[in-house]
Amino acid sequence: MRSVLFAGVSVFLLSFPAIAQKEPVTSVIGSQFAAFLNNDAETAFTYASPNIRRIFGTPERFGEMVQQGYPMVWRPAEVRYLDLREVAGSLWQRVMITDQSGAVHLLDYQMVNLESGWKINAVHLLKGQADSV
Repeated sequence: MRSVLFAGVSVFLLSFPAIAQKEPVTSVIGSQFAAFLNNDAETAFTYASPNIRRIFGTPERFGEMVQQGYPMVWRPAEVRYLDLREVAGSLWQRVMITDQSGAVHLLDYQMVNLESGWKINAVHLLKGQADSV
C-alpha cells in the first residue's frame, strides 16, 4: 500500500511543473487562435518562438503556411485543451480542434518559456488520433 501511495505522489510531483504552467500556455495558444480568426498574421507571429520566426521570416509567409497547412488552426470552430505534459524536458500541450466542417483534429503544441514569456515552438498534427477521443 505504501509503495502505491508513493508512486501516486511521485507521479503528481513529476507532473506538477506542467500543471502549474497550463493556464499561461493555453492563454498563448488561445491568443494565437484569436489572431488567426481576425486575419491578423502579424499578431499571431508574435506568439511564435524565435526559431519559428527565423524559419518563416515574415508574418505573411507564416500566415500563408498556417492557412495552407493547418486550415483547422486558421479557422477553428471549436478548441479544447487536453493534457499538458513534459516530454524530454519540453512542454507539450495537446489541443483538440473541431474544424468548420465538423472534423476533429488532435495537435500537439511544443511550448518554450523565454524571457518574454511562453512561445509556440512547434505544432504537430497527430494523424489518426482524433477517432480515439
